[in-house]
Amino acid sequence: MKPTYHIAVRSMVEHVLRSGDLRLDFCGSVRAVEGIRAHQQVQKARPDDYQAEVVVDYLVVCEKFQLQVSGRIDGIFKRGPRVVVEEIKTTNRSLKEVVAADHPIHWGQALCYAYMWARQEGLVEVDVQLTYVQLPGGRTREIVRRFEMAELERFFLDVRDRYALWVMTLAHWGELRDESIAKLPFPYPVYRTGQRAMAVEVYRAMRDGDHLLVQAATGIGKTMAALYPAVKALGEGLIPKVIFLTARTTGRLAAENALQSLRTKGLRLKSVTLTAKEKICFNPDNACLPEECAFARGHYDRINEALKYAFETDALTRATIESAAKQFQVCPFEFSLELLQWADCVICDYNYAFDPSVTLRRLFVEEGRRQAVLVDEAHNLADRAREMFSARLTKEPVMALRRQLKSELPKLFTLLGQINTWMVTTRRRCRQAGGECVERHVPETLIQHLQTFMRAAEKWLMQNRQTAFRADLLRFYFDCGRFLRVAENYDQRFATLFTVVDAELQIKLFCVDPSHGLGEVWQRCHAAVLFSATLTPADYFQTILGCQTQARKLNLPSPFPKENLTVVINTRISTLYRQRRQSCPAVSRAVGNLVVRHPGHYLLFFPSYEYLEMVYRQFSQTYSTTPTMVQIPDMDESQKEAFLHGFEHGGRDPLVGFAVMGGVFGEGIDLQGERLSGAIIVGVGLPGICTERELIREYHDRLDKRGFEFAYQFPGINRVLQAAGRVIRSEEDRGVVFLIDHRYDQPRYRRLLPAHWALRRHDRDVDLPANWTHITKSA
Repeated sequence: MKPTYHIAVRSMVEHVLRSGDLRLDFCGSVRAVEGIRAHQQVQKARPDDYQAEVVVDYLVVCEKFQLQVSGRIDGIFKRGPRVVVEEIKTTNRSLKEVVAADHPIHWGQALCYAYMWARQEGLVEVDVQLTYVQLPGGRTREIVRRFEMAELERFFLDVRDRYALWVMTLAHWGELRDESIAKLPFPYPVYRTGQRAMAVEVYRAMRDGDHLLVQAATGIGKTMAALYPAVKALGEGLIPKVIFLTARTTGRLAAENALQSLRTKGLRLKSVTLTAKEKICFNPDNACLPEECAFARGHYDRINEALKYAFETDALTRATIESAAKQFQVCPFEFSLELLQWADCVICDYNYAFDPSVTLRRLFVEEGRRQAVLVDEAHNLADRAREMFSARLTKEPVMALRRQLKSELPKLFTLLGQINTWMVTTRRRCRQAGGECVERHVPETLIQHLQTFMRAAEKWLMQNRQTAFRADLLRFYFDCGRFLRVAENYDQRFATLFTVVDAELQIKLFCVDPSHGLGEVWQRCHAAVLFSATLTPADYFQTILGCQTQARKLNLPSPFPKENLTVVINTRISTLYRQRRQSCPAVSRAVGNLVVRHPGHYLLFFPSYEYLEMVYRQFSQTYSTTPTMVQIPDMDESQKEAFLHGFEHGGRDPLVGFAVMGGVFGEGIDLQGERLSGAIIVGVGLPGICTERELIREYHDRLDKRGFEFAYQFPGINRVLQAAGRVIRSEEDRGVVFLIDHRYDQPRYRRLLPAHWALRRHDRDVDLPANWTHITKSA
C-alpha cells in the first residue's frame, strides 16, 4: 500500500514559494484571538449566501506515494453571476505597504483554494479576492483578480509538482530507512543482564500506546534499551517519530552515541538535536530582523537549499546544524525547527515538550500525529515540571523599566506605577507577616493591573520600533504573559507565595502538583517510556508524573556482580537538622577512618551546603593532610571541570570530594575504575524544609495522608540512590557505599533501598571485604 502524506495548502505553498527575509516581528499574545475575531467580522459582513470555512481537499496519486492536500477556504460567495473565493489575512503593517508587497504566499494560497473549489464545482472562471484586515482597528482592503480555470490549474499543478519532488525524496528516504531498520541487529554481541527485558517492554509500549516506567540500575544500558526498540517500532510504522527528552547534556550525548552505534550496524535514520535558541544563535545581542542580522536577511531565499544539503546528513547534531546554517547563511534555530518536520528522531530538553511557554507545537499539537516519547532521567521531571508550570514576578524589574519609560511612554509609565504601588503594599503586608505569605487564590487586583498593562504595551510593541528599552519591555511583557497564563489554570493544585528579601518582593504562582499538566502532554502522545536508575517507589512516580492508571512498571537490578559493591551503614550517628552541629565530629571521624584504613578517591555527599561546610571545617582540621575538593554553589563550567579533574588519576593517594546530593556531582557523572573508590552519603537525602516543600506536604496530606513521603522522603531517597549510583559504572568496578544516619535502621527507609544491597553494619570502623581493593577497582 502506498504511503499517504498529508499536507495543508498553506504549508505546501509556503514550502514552494517562500522567499525573502526572516522577520520575527512582535505579534502580541492576543493577536491570534484578534485575528479570528477579524475573520469573523469580515465573514459576517458578507452577503447571505456567503459560505464560511469551506473544507476542500485534493488527492494526488504518484508512483510511490499519495499526497493528500487539504485546507479550509475562508469564504465563498457570489458577486452577481460570478463566484468569488476569498482569502482573509490580518496584518499589523500599513495596508498600503502590504498591498504593494503583493505577497506571493498569500496569493499562492488563495489561488490553490480557488483551483480546488473550481475543480470540485466544475467552474471555468473564478474571482479570487484577497482581503487584508489591519490590526488593531479593523480597516480592510480588498484586492480582486479574475482567473480562468486553465490558469489556476497551471499554477496549482506547478506548486503541487514542485512540492511532490520533496515528498518523493521523503518517500524514497522512508523506504531506505525502513529497509535498514528491518535488517538492523542489536549493535552489541550480547545484551547486558536486564537490557533485553527492558527493550522488550519498551517495544510493547510503543506498539500498544502505553505508559511504561522503568527503573534500571546503572550499567544496564538504558539509552540503547529504549532507543533500539523505539527505532524498530518506527520502521514497522507503529509510531511516526521518536522524541527523546533529556534534562542534561550527558543524556543528549548518550542518545547521540547510541544512534551512532546503531548507524555503524547499518541504520539509516534522520536525527535532529535541538539546541536552545540563546545557545545556538550566531548574533544573540541582535533582534531576529534583517536590519540587524545577516542570517535573517534573505533567510527564506536560501532555506530550501539548506534543507536539501542537510538531508544528505543523518546525524544532525548541534555542530552539523551550525555548520550548515553558516554555509547557507540561514538562522540556525529556525533552520533546526524546519528540520524537525521530517526528522525521524528528535533529541531535546524536557521544556520543549512540557513548558507551555516553549512547547514545540509542530511536534506535539499541529502535526496531528501522536508521537512516541522517551523520557531520560525521569526522576528529575517532577521538580522540573513544577517550575515549568509555575510563574513569578519581582518588583525590581518593574521599577527599572518604569524609569526607562518615564519620558518615552508616559501611559506605560503610569500603568507600571499601578503595578508597583500594589507591590509596595503587598511587600509591607508580607514584612509584617515575617517576610513570607501564602495564599490559596490568585492576586486578582495584580492580575487586572497586568492585563491592562499588557494591552497597552502590545499596541506599542506591535509597531516593532527598535529602542534602547525595547528588550527590557519585551522581557517584562513575556513575564507578565506567563504569569497570566498560569493564573488562568490556577486551581487547588496551586498556591501563591509572597516573599520579601531586603527590598525585593517576589510573587510566585507555585504549581504544587504537576501531574495534571504532565497528563495533558501525555494525552497528545501515542506512547511514553520514562526511565531512570532511581524511580523509587514506582507508584509515587506514576502519580506525581501524571501517568496512566494502567501504566506498566519494570524494575531491573544491577547487572554487575553483587560482591563488587559493598554497602556499609552507620546508624549510631543522627543527622537530624537539630543535631547536625554536634554530629560533625562523629561524621568527620567516620569518614576519616574509612579514608585512612582504605585510601582512595571518595565523594562525600551532604543534604545541604550548610551541613557540608560544617563537616568540612571539622574534617580539614582533623585530617589536614588529606587532599579535598569542595563543591560550592553555582559553580561555572570551568569550576565543575576542575573539581572532576581532581579525580582523573586514581590510585593509593587519598582524595575526598565534598558535594551535595541532588547537585551536579550527585548524578550524571561517570568516574569509572580507580577514579572513584566509593560514595559516603550523610543523611537520608531529605530536601530542606521550606515553604514550597511544606505546601507539597500539606497538599498530599489532604489527598491521601502521604504528605511527608511525597514532599520529603521519596525525593530524598532518590537523591541517595543517585549519589550511590556514581560508584559502580562498569563490570570491572569495585567500590563502597557508606550510609551515615540512624534512620537507615527504620523500616520506612530500609524498604526503599535496593533489594540486592547486602547491608553491612559498621558503627565504628569500616572493614571492607578481602576482595575489595582501593588500589585498583578493575581487579
